[in-house]
Amino acid sequence: MTPRPTLRSGLLSLAVTAALLASACSTETTDHPRPLGHPHGDAKPAAAGGGVAAPARALARTAEHQRRVHARRLAAARAWGLDATPLLPPAPPRTKPALATEPGYGTNDGGPGLPPVITRVPTGHRVIFLTIDDGYRKDPELLRMLRELDVPVSAFLADRVARDDYAYFRDLRDLGTTVNNHTLTHPDLRELPYAAQRAEICGQQRVLEREMGAAPRIFRPPYGNYNGDTLRAVRDCGIDLVPLWQQEAFPGRWTYSRADTAFHPGDIVLTHFEGPSEFGGTMADVLRTVLRKAGDEGFAVARLEDYV
Repeated sequence: MTPRPTLRSGLLSLAVTAALLASACSTETTDHPRPLGHPHGDAKPAAAGGGVAAPARALARTAEHQRRVHARRLAAARAWGLDATPLLPPAPPRTKPALATEPGYGTNDGGPGLPPVITRVPTGHRVIFLTIDDGYRKDPELLRMLRELDVPVSAFLADRVARDDYAYFRDLRDLGTTVNNHTLTHPDLRELPYAAQRAEICGQQRVLEREMGAAPRIFRPPYGNYNGDTLRAVRDCGIDLVPLWQQEAFPGRWTYSRADTAFHPGDIVLTHFEGPSEFGGTMADVLRTVLRKAGDEGFAVARLEDYV
């Protein structure tokens, strides 16, 4: 007579199956260990007196779901010319770090209570933040690449070059991007008096509230140029942070604000909504440049607004 399987041996078999499935997921080693949603909701405890194998079945379903997610991400990465999937960022901090103007970026004539000026976010997470300025090129390929690779960015728009197609930036917003203020006409603010600076900044606040549904709380001055009047105008227009950058990305190349060219946790990276005629490549080329360097150095691209 064939021996009847015992409950213990059945559980062992299911556990082994689940472990094998989980092992299959681990072949995709380039991602941070960020929890993925369970495809069937939370596993419910087994009813008393039976169904004690339910936890093992739930584990197996979760492992299979993760394997499929990783397979889709790897296929998307390879379709976009990447050898590995972009690293997934960890969960955002529950408490955002305190921010202060970095040494060398303050002004002496703006008055108290000014928004901090930063080039990086104080964090121990191995993350960087990709920011895109101006709004001249509206490249649909960039939208597809950001969506398929699940890469977060932050946009800083100047109305003069963005106004012909705010619908494009609403599509970008719907991917989870925050659209921030970069003035109306992209002037060198240091050359303008306070009233003119305030008109540039507050005017773009009103435009973005109308076009995007919300007035942003983050501002970047064109060219990175500002003075005390700029910071007073920023504060008076209801904005509370001025992020600059540590590195600027172009298709296949970089410029750096410090001699050390490696990423540091919390670095802010700048690029622009441009294309071949402006910087010799596409927005997809820029994103590949950023993701390759980030992956090589063990960094994920995170969403700036989750940290500030």
